[in-house]
Amino acid sequence: MKVRPNALQKIVHRFLMLRSVSALLAKILHRADLLMLRLTGSRHTFAELVGLPILQLTTIGARTNQQHTLPLVGIKDSEGIALIASSFGRTHNPSWYYNLKAHPECDVLFKGRTEKYVARETAGDEYEKYWQMAVSYYKGYEKYKERAAPRHIPVMLLEPRNE
Repeated sequence: MKVRPNALQKIVHRFLMLRSVSALLAKILHRADLLMLRLTGSRHTFAELVGLPILQLTTIGARTNQQHTLPLVGIKDSEGIALIASSFGRTHNPSWYYNLKAHPECDVLFKGRTEKYVARETAGDEYEKYWQMAVSYYKGYEKYKERAAPRHIPVMLLEPRNE
């Protein structure tokens, strides 16, 4: 998950940051990625084509108590995996954020390997560290922050679960 976008991918990112494109992606990208994952045996997504590190997050629904799996951008370092609850700059947090707040234990599938994690929300310097890491992968997060205002975009950190 440490590969940064190349020059061509960065040009594509600028297109993806456009408000109308982001609005469309917010509605269809997760479904398209889930289809691509099914077709490729959980190996590829459309989002990874633009250089974003994609994982599959499995959570328990905050209201439904049912299992939900979806592809997300995950920024990994030695501490864990950061997830940015940008919701493409919309005015509300994504449902997976509420799922992790209600049920912090989750599973992550990345490159064919599933691992167990516990989620917690970051704050202060830790928030800033992961926010800057995310922006280094995709500058669109800054646009999303502007569009989401006054909503604060949470950053969730998934830490390995000791069993």
